[in-house]
Order: sequence, then structure tokens, then C-alpha cells
Amino acid sequence: MKGEPMTPIEVFDPPMCCSSGVCGPQVDPLLTAFAADLDWLAGQGVKVTRHNLAQEPQAFVSNPLVQQALQREGESCLPLVVVNDRIATQGTYPRREELARLAGLNARASATKPTIRLSSSGGGCTPGSGCC
Repeated sequence: MKGEPMTPIEVFDPPMCCSSGVCGPQVDPLLTAFAADLDWLAGQGVKVTRHNLAQEPQAFVSNPLVQQALQREGESCLPLVVVNDRIATQGTYPRREELARLAGLNARASATKPTIRLSSSGGGCTPGSGCC
């Protein structure tokens, strides 16, 4: 069964130093790609909400699905992607095509990726910047 178009997506990330994990001296390319894919979804009109366990623990506690998954499996279940009040993926970040499908979009519409520019000032957070 296909999902309704523009189905909201909620992401529950493991603890990271900043909200997207795209910070610090060594940025994980998978997190960069995932952030770009979420930006792409938002550009398609999909409501995307992202929670970081280190910064928003209450969001994890107040969602019964997430709370139960954490109690069963610990943080290894993270990241969790919740769609229509069910866990759609866990333990890994889905690719753009999967996110499009979960949101009820045509996966073929996801053929191009936006360009992401990282700061040219040396690579991420600096001590005292508040990023990490």
C-alpha cells in the first residue's frame, strides 16, 4: 500500500554534538548525505522533524514507540525513522529513495542531490563556538 503524499517524517538520532551530526573536525559523509536528503524532502513539501538524543531527550521519552525501542535494544536502535506512528527504519539512515517512498513521493523524483557547502574556514566546529 502506498503512503499518502507528503507524509510527515520524524527522525530520532543517536547522541551527536550538534543537531544534524554535520559538525566537528571529521564529518561523517553518511550524515552529510542524510542531511542533504532531509533538506531535499523538506523542499518537496514534506514535514521533517529531527531529534537528537543529546539535545532533546524529552522527545525520546514522550514518544512511546521510541521509548519502547530504547528499552528493548538500547541506543543501538538509533537512528529511528517514524512515519505514521510506526517505526519505518531503525539502526541505519535510509537513503533518499527510501525516504521518498516513506513520504509517499515518487522515488524517481529523487534523481539529483543538492550541493552541500561546508565551511571553508577549516572544517567544522571550533572550541567555544557552541557547535559541539
